[in-house]
Amino acid sequence: MELRPGQVAVVTGAASGVGLAMARRFAADGLKVVLADVEQGALESAAAGLRADGATVRARVVDVGERDEVVALAEDTYATFGACHVLCNNAGVGSGAEGRMWQHEPNDWKWAFAVNVWGVFHGVQAFVPRMIAGGEPGHVVNTSSADGGIAPLPTASVYAVTKAAVVTMTESLYAHLRAERARVGASVLFPGPHMLRTGLWESHRNRPHRYAKQRPRKTPYRSLDQWEAAMKEAGREIEFTPVEQVADLVADGIAADRFWLLPESEHSDRQIRARSRSMLDRANPAYLESFILD
Repeated sequence: MELRPGQVAVVTGAASGVGLAMARRFAADGLKVVLADVEQGALESAAAGLRADGATVRARVVDVGERDEVVALAEDTYATFGACHVLCNNAGVGSGAEGRMWQHEPNDWKWAFAVNVWGVFHGVQAFVPRMIAGGEPGHVVNTSSADGGIAPLPTASVYAVTKAAVVTMTESLYAHLRAERARVGASVLFPGPHMLRTGLWESHRNRPHRYAKQRPRKTPYRSLDQWEAAMKEAGREIEFTPVEQVADLVADGIAADRFWLLPESEHSDRQIRARSRSMLDRANPAYLESFILD
């Protein structure tokens, strides 16, 4: 679809990081933007910044893991603007899980699935029928990750599992939209190709009490800055992708009706080839060996 002034874009996880970058790109293209995020202060700041730049903005505090809140977001969007042309199901969290998979707390899985998987489905169910019924061109972008979406990083297995689910969900959505001959397209986004400076590392700051950890962590949470400092101390320089570059990838991908919003990366391509070869050869997943812990 062609992004045109006056269209409406809804972005979840929009108060910072990739979500805010997408909202800014859509606003720069003349779209009205609806920002949804669980963090009220950051959301208000993001909305104020966009309005100062001349954008038409609607902001709403939403926990995407709660179906009723996402349905209310859709109802508010249509009551305010009468349409949704672009839906970006972008909100995501890390799980805070430690140790081996069998040592993870059930609440680590419940919280990650509530936001990363159920949040995407809630967005699809609340918005897509209305988008189809509106009869106008539209597009849905679901945010996955190379961690899980391509191959899992076993040290972050909960997150990886949720992001693998987003890929399959979006593939199925694409097929269903085509079967309906809808004027709505679908894409799955892999932000990158390098590390991103986002709030994902500090997701625990917004962890709901209903998904609280049942026992103290063995190690404290590390911020992105602390992790980057540790990598530098170990002699590893980390390359970062500007979130604005990701937003441009999304806008260009929507215009081209491109399903795989996967930036070019030899590292990702090697993972894809290795995993595919393992499956075709019915061989053990040797591509995971570099991540296996001692």
